[in-house]
Amino acid sequence: MSRERKILELKEKIEKAKLGGGQKYIDKQHERGKLTARERIFLLLDDKSFEELDLFKTHNCSDFGMENKKIDGDGIVTGYGTIHGRLVFVYSFDFTVFGGSLSKSVGEKIVKVQEMAAKNGAPIIGINDSGGARIQEGVDSLAGYTEIFLNNVLYSGVVPQISAIVGPAAGGAVYSPALTDFIFMVRKSAYMFLTGPKIVKTVTHEDITAEELGGADTHATKTGITHFSYDDEKSLFAGIRDLVQYIPQNNLENTPFLENEDTPNRIDEELNYLVPDNPHKPYDMKKILYSILDMGEFMEVQKYYAQNIIIGFGRLNGKSVGVVANQPNYMAGVLDSNSSVKAARFVRFCDAFNIPIITFEDVPGFMPGTNQEFNGIIKHGAKLLFAYAEATVPKITVITRKGYGGAFCVMNSKQLRGDFSYAWPSSEIAVMGPEGASEIIFRKEIKESDNPGEKLTKKIQEYREKFANPYVAASKGYIDEVIEPKITRYKLIKALEMLANKRDNIPVKKHGNIPL
Repeated sequence: MSRERKILELKEKIEKAKLGGGQKYIDKQHERGKLTARERIFLLLDDKSFEELDLFKTHNCSDFGMENKKIDGDGIVTGYGTIHGRLVFVYSFDFTVFGGSLSKSVGEKIVKVQEMAAKNGAPIIGINDSGGARIQEGVDSLAGYTEIFLNNVLYSGVVPQISAIVGPAAGGAVYSPALTDFIFMVRKSAYMFLTGPKIVKTVTHEDITAEELGGADTHATKTGITHFSYDDEKSLFAGIRDLVQYIPQNNLENTPFLENEDTPNRIDEELNYLVPDNPHKPYDMKKILYSILDMGEFMEVQKYYAQNIIIGFGRLNGKSVGVVANQPNYMAGVLDSNSSVKAARFVRFCDAFNIPIITFEDVPGFMPGTNQEFNGIIKHGAKLLFAYAEATVPKITVITRKGYGGAFCVMNSKQLRGDFSYAWPSSEIAVMGPEGASEIIFRKEIKESDNPGEKLTKKIQEYREKFANPYVAASKGYIDEVIEPKITRYKLIKALEMLANKRDNIPVKKHGNIPL
C-alpha cells in the first residue's frame, strides 16, 4: 500500500470514528433535543483547541455477540483542550454508541485522562449522558466504574473536578459526579437517581416521573446535589466556562487574576442605608454583594437550595474570592442543617484551592425545633464549624447586623482563626437577642413589677443599648474594626493584599474526622 493510500485510509478511519454510532443515531440524539458528545466538547472548549485521545480504542467483550459490535471510541470521547486559554481535560459520553454505557474500555479511557489531569495540574470536566454500566460486560464494567471513583477521591482537592449531567445518570453512574466539586445539570433531558421510577413503583408503590425523581429542578431545590441548572446545553457549557475563570488550575496555584475596570477605592453610599433600623426587618444580602464585588458580578452556587445562606464566587480587585453570606431575606438568615452543609462544602473547596473566603454575617442563631434537632442539626452545624476551623486560606468576616450565640462562633469568628473581623455600626453581637436575654437576666425584676410588659420593654432597650452593638466585642479584640459600610470594598481589598502571603498551619496528621 502506498504512503498516500495509507494517509487516505487514516483520514477515512478518523471520519468514521468521529461518527460514533453512525448518522442514524446522531439524528436520534438531535431529535431528542440533545447534542452529541463532540458537539458538547466543542461548545465547552476554546475554538479548535480540542485534542482527542484513544479515538480508535474499542471494547474487548466477546460475550452475547459483542465481538461483532465493535465501534471505534467505544462510547466516550476523551482528550484535552483549553478554556479561556487554560488547559483542561475532558471526557464526554457518546449516547450514540451502546447508549453511552460504560465498559471496561470506557473506564480505562476516563482513568487515563483523570491521571493526565492530575499529573499536569489541570481541571477535569466529565460530560455525562450514559445508560449506565454495560450489562454485557458484567463485573468488568463495575470495576471500570470503581477505578473512576477511586481517582475522583484521590484527586479531590488536587485538581478541580466538574461534572455536566446532560442526559441520564442512574445507578452507580451517579457516584462519580457526586464525588466531584461541582455538578451542572440541564433541565428536562438530564436526571440523576440511584433507582429509577419503575423500581420505585415496584418497591414503594410511588408513581413518579424521572424528572420529578431526579431532574435538574429536583436536585437544585430539594437535594442540593446539583450546583447549577440551565434550560439548555449551550447555556450550561457557557456556565462551566464562567466557573473555570474563578478557580485555579490546581491546589498549588493561587486564584486567577482577571483585570477589569473597577477600582479598589470605589465606595457606595447606599451601603450606609441598606440595613434597616428595625432589627427584625429583612433585607437582601445580595445587594451588598453586588455593591462590593468587582463590576457587581457574583456567580452564585446552589442558588435555589437552602436559600438562607448564599455561597458563590466573585472578585475583589481582579482576584477571585469565595463568598459565604447569611440571607436575612430568607428565614431571617438562620442556620439550619441544609444551609450548614451547603456552606461547609463550599468553604472546604475554597480552602483546598487557595481561594480566600469572605463571610458576610447576619445570623440570629440556629433553627430551633424538633425537625431540626431530630435531623441532626448538631452534627450538620458542626460540619460548618469544622470547615471554617481547618481552613488556612485568608478568611475575612463582615458582620452587617446580627451575630448571636453559637452561630456567631461558627461563622468564621476570630477564635476560628479568622484573620479579620469587621463590623458595621448596625451589628449586634451577643449570646442571644435582646428580647430573649432580657427575659432571662431580668426575669425576677419583671415578675415582681407592677407592669411586667412595660418593665420588659424597658429592660430590652437597656440591654440593646449596652450589648447589642459592636463596641463591646471590639473592646475585647473580637472585632478588629468597626467600619462605615460604604468603605467595605476598600477595606476588604486592603486586607486581602496584606494577607497575600499568609501561612497558617494545622497539626501533622493523616486527616481530620469531620462529623459526616
